[in-house]
Amino acid sequence: MAYWQWGNPAAPHVVVCAHGLSRQGRDFDVLAQALVARAQGRLRVICPDVAGRGSSDWLKDAMAYQLPTYVADMLALLTQLHQQAGVETFDWVGTSMGGLIGLALAGAPGLPLPTPMRRLVLNDVGPTIQWRALQRIGTYLGNTGRFCSLEQAADAMWAISTSFGPHTREQWLALSRAMVKPLPDGGVTLHYDPAIAVPFRTVTEQSAVEGQAAVWKLYDNVKARVLITRGADSDLFARETALEMTGRGPRASLVEFTGVGHAPTFITDNQVEAVALFLLDSVNEKPESGAS
Repeated sequence: MAYWQWGNPAAPHVVVCAHGLSRQGRDFDVLAQALVARAQGRLRVICPDVAGRGSSDWLKDAMAYQLPTYVADMLALLTQLHQQAGVETFDWVGTSMGGLIGLALAGAPGLPLPTPMRRLVLNDVGPTIQWRALQRIGTYLGNTGRFCSLEQAADAMWAISTSFGPHTREQWLALSRAMVKPLPDGGVTLHYDPAIAVPFRTVTEQSAVEGQAAVWKLYDNVKARVLITRGADSDLFARETALEMTGRGPRASLVEFTGVGHAPTFITDNQVEAVALFLLDSVNEKPESGAS
């Protein structure tokens, strides 16, 4: 599993940023650089490419592209990071699938973490996920395509990603560069193993509902402080779910971003600021719920 590292490689404070289902670790370039700049040498930011994505290896068994594999991989990564330089403070930022990985790490008992998770940012995800949004994602997941250029691929990705909210052309191209890889005979294709769609397509509405209880149990077990960042127009993560999460378990704080759906990309200043304040503030008081 490949990962991207920002900041001081010996810093005892580690923030892991985990991406969404068909994304990769370079999604967090802007956020990682902002966090490192504010921390003034006291922070390591680690942005993995989950198996089958980005620069990481593809799995031989397509059905292994599921949460237990990803959690085991992250435990191995954390062990390695701890061996390189002791991890004393451990935070997690997870977008969509990456948030569910973080929930499992924070909420499952007995996992061999180098130190308990201190703070958890859940970016547009929670225990209950809207079935209609999963159906929407299923219409394109696994179709990695063939494009003449980065620009053509970026346009195709934007057609299915407008819910990410307003981005300039330059911002979207920057997000898109790591989303493609060259083909041997010219052109580019999307970076990920099309087989990540195989287990996704086995999920039914009934099995999705049945799995929610287990994820709620994980959430209720979380001891870390939790911040929810939600796109106010998200079709995947309902506001009712987010509000329920503020009133049970770790009683998350909630920040919503207007004009954004699933999911915030942590490119804009207000999105970066929300995460930076939560992870790097020096006070112990919980931020108030709000909107921006």
